[in-house]
Amino acid sequence: MKKGQVYEGTVEHVSFPNKCVVAVEGEEKKVVVKNALEGQKVRFRLSKARKGKCEGNLLEVLEPSPMELTVADMPCVHFGACGGCTYQHLSYENQLALKEKQIRELLAPVIGEAGGDFDAVFEGVMASPRQFGYRNKMEFSFGDTCKDGELALGMHKRGSFYDIVTVSECRIVDEDFRKILTTALDYFASKNISYFHKNTHEGYLRHLLVRKATKTGEILVDLVTTTQLQRPDEAFRSADGEPDLVSIAFHNTQARITGERIREEELLGGFVETLTALDLDGTLAGILHTHNDSVADVVKDEGTDILYGESFFYEELLGLRFKISPFSFFQTNSLGAEVLYDVGRTYVGDLHDANSDGATVYDLYSGTGTIAQILAPVAKKVIGVEIVEEAVEAAKENAALNGLTNCEFLAGDVLKVLDDIAEKPDFIVLDPPRDGIHPKALEKIIDYGVDRMVYISCKPTSLARDLEVLQARGYRVERVRCVDMFPATVHVETCCLLTRIK
Repeated sequence: MKKGQVYEGTVEHVSFPNKCVVAVEGEEKKVVVKNALEGQKVRFRLSKARKGKCEGNLLEVLEPSPMELTVADMPCVHFGACGGCTYQHLSYENQLALKEKQIRELLAPVIGEAGGDFDAVFEGVMASPRQFGYRNKMEFSFGDTCKDGELALGMHKRGSFYDIVTVSECRIVDEDFRKILTTALDYFASKNISYFHKNTHEGYLRHLLVRKATKTGEILVDLVTTTQLQRPDEAFRSADGEPDLVSIAFHNTQARITGERIREEELLGGFVETLTALDLDGTLAGILHTHNDSVADVVKDEGTDILYGESFFYEELLGLRFKISPFSFFQTNSLGAEVLYDVGRTYVGDLHDANSDGATVYDLYSGTGTIAQILAPVAKKVIGVEIVEEAVEAAKENAALNGLTNCEFLAGDVLKVLDDIAEKPDFIVLDPPRDGIHPKALEKIIDYGVDRMVYISCKPTSLARDLEVLQARGYRVERVRCVDMFPATVHVETCCLLTRIK
């Protein structure tokens, strides 16, 4: 097989995360292709062929999979073009079955190698309470549908760094998100306002961040722009219609020097009037404007102004109330988070078993302290450690909001902060980022010698790696349960209870 050549084959297997193994007739080597489905016959171009590994880029699906939904039955019209979802062409039952199969393939060998029985400890994959409209946060991007195309607002096109798909019918959010997206797009398109071009680094519109609380219905909208408000006329085009980059750069420099604020205030004022006039199911808690002049294609806060209302909103989770700002971390599926944390709370069990006076719990990688606050009523003390300082401040504020006085939150890297905590834990909860736990931090955690710990993982490959270490150092897996927090995507959360072998 030669790099750059086009081949056809059948997808034999899909492993986490969306690694599709394709068999090509007459060829001994298998090829890994993304964005396909088991049973499909596909055409692909070979992109890599070295050290016995072959990878390809999907070009076309020649024959559908027997388990694949027909085009008429697919719930989202954007699927295939939009890069946001992977499994909209599978029934939800088949999505859950696929995720369970992938978890089994990853964890069964690891648990079995340590003498455990995966089937005896695995408790299945729990469905999201909502298959559609489950997300409480979206970061939509401004751009165009193709080079020099009309203004678009939505998600990146699958496999593209530049092109944007206007996802006006997106199914993983509710109708309020869709109304806000289309209204914002129509408004700025009517004003002929330019978006930020990744190549020239010129333009104004960057992102539209929308957050909506599932329980309270409160909505926060944040428009993210550069400080370059390009004029909506044709003054900066050459005779052949191409952008005059020199004139554009000069104008933007002058605008920054003179503070061209009046026109921006009028533009944003009209934006606020347009949004507040919408008939929404929820309630607009605030409309914000964030500046971001960084080159990177990320939502970065370089200064935020309140255009309307407040800079935060409230969400509720398992009887607790949380204050959420535009950039603070919070699980993006509120109802799914309740399921996940309820599983975690069940696995923790009766903390008084660990200590008659109540247990001291470490909540490591604590984020905004959701798990810590859920456990606080049944613990003597909960100590949360989180590297993101903003999240720690939010955790402190939320604990006070919920009247919890036995929570302490520390900012810093778990690897370093553990050395400074005098009080030792009776129980440990781990909820690390996707890459899992740093090996040295994991050794420190193991050295505490707690009888039980709960590990919540958002990436099963990282969990499998860390379980190997934990089992080799004297822990065994007692219970495993997954929660599908992100229907139609490759992701799945896994909750694991470990006990120390005595």
